[in-house]
Amino acid sequence: MQLTIRDAARLLQVSEKTIYRWIRKGELPAFRFHDQYRFNEVELEEWAARHRRPLCRAPSPEEPGPPIPPPSLADAIRRGGIYYRLEGRTRDQVLKSIVALPGIPRSIGSPALFEMLRTRERIAATAIGGGIAIPHPRHPLALGVEEPTVLLCFLEQEVDFGALDGKPVHTLFLILSPTVQAHLQTLSRIGFVLQDPAFRKLLERKAMREAILARLDALRAREAAPARGRGAA
Repeated sequence: MQLTIRDAARLLQVSEKTIYRWIRKGELPAFRFHDQYRFNEVELEEWAARHRRPLCRAPSPEEPGPPIPPPSLADAIRRGGIYYRLEGRTRDQVLKSIVALPGIPRSIGSPALFEMLRTRERIAATAIGGGIAIPHPRHPLALGVEEPTVLLCFLEQEVDFGALDGKPVHTLFLILSPTVQAHLQTLSRIGFVLQDPAFRKLLERKAMREAILARLDALRAREAAPARGRGAA
């Protein structure tokens, strides 16, 4: 989805002048369309995640009734899998290793997915800092997957992914999504769980699969508990 200057300002909770200033400085990813600036919604969301900027999302009038809960990150990782000692000394070598993993749906060709991931990295690095990167195709719909799928990968050695904090990457979350909305929701879920110190420690010590999934399930249950309490009141 393409966003206007006004959309971006509302989403990032800043003035339109600030948006123009960021564009002039080359800090914000934008492109020209009929002499007006436009933004790719996915890229803007990722930019906000990298810069630790909260987003203001207005409820959609086309979605009446209770909001649809975001996809379960634990379930998405169960579909994709958790992998250890992923090989690669460079970013491209790591990407070639990840597209060959069994968690990639059979309908997706490894060479095509590799080119999608490499193209995305050339446009803007997907490393969000702290040794974490979230590679994915620029256009999620090009994959044709049926359900959100995430491959969690621990690298054999740290690799430079061009993170803003200069730290090399040791952990990857590869996102494969059926829709843009699912991609944004999954990205948001990853950002949420990365704020949990216990989960970050599990990643740092490359914990076992069962421990990682159990923590994700616990975080989701804890987040849902207040909502159930409000409904019962």
